[in-house]
Amino acid sequence: MTKQGFLIGRLLAISCLGLFMSQGLWAAAEPQTPPEATTQLPPLSQAPPQTAPSVDLNQYTGKWYEIAAIPMYFERKCVANTTAEYTQTTSGEVSVFNSCEKSNGKRLSAVGLGRIVDPQSNAKLKVSFLNLPLLGWQFWASGHYWIMDVAPDYSTALIGHPDRKYGWILARTPQLSTETLKALSQKLVQQGYNPCDLITMPQAGGLTSKQPLCTLTGNPTGAATQP
Repeated sequence: MTKQGFLIGRLLAISCLGLFMSQGLWAAAEPQTPPEATTQLPPLSQAPPQTAPSVDLNQYTGKWYEIAAIPMYFERKCVANTTAEYTQTTSGEVSVFNSCEKSNGKRLSAVGLGRIVDPQSNAKLKVSFLNLPLLGWQFWASGHYWIMDVAPDYSTALIGHPDRKYGWILARTPQLSTETLKALSQKLVQQGYNPCDLITMPQAGGLTSKQPLCTLTGNPTGAATQP
């Protein structure tokens, strides 16, 4: 094999790996949602989730704590203290730095780049974690990042995916009150999500164990409560 052919092969291999890794940002893996928490679920809406009408990137950037998220394979090593830090670049994109704590106490991190795909609202982004030498960021290997809801003071945010494969509750602090969690859980239900699919993330100064979000919000079936 020629040197050129070897280099092309290496780039293709790295690209394929990046495609798989880019399918998610950060989420807690394990434990699985208990069987009793998956009964009597509300039917998922056929339409994609609604996104926030407007997002101020200057207020949105900064550090966020993961409160709960849909478990994903690539974060199976994350056991606690998962955070995301966003920085707006001079080109109008968003630099992403995700990190979490492993069972051995060491930090695991990943760097990505978010690109706005809906400039009218700034609520829809594509995020890539594949940055190839000489070729730069590869957005063919990117994932959807939809900001479904953000608090007026930008203290909390709900992140989703058009197919609802992913979902996150993010906050500026490592702990949220039960009332705030209940309100965010209801918003997830209204968006066609099942809160039982989201697993809480232990945080220093916050929750201490992983458990289905619905067990904390008093709505174990994930069904919408009646007013």
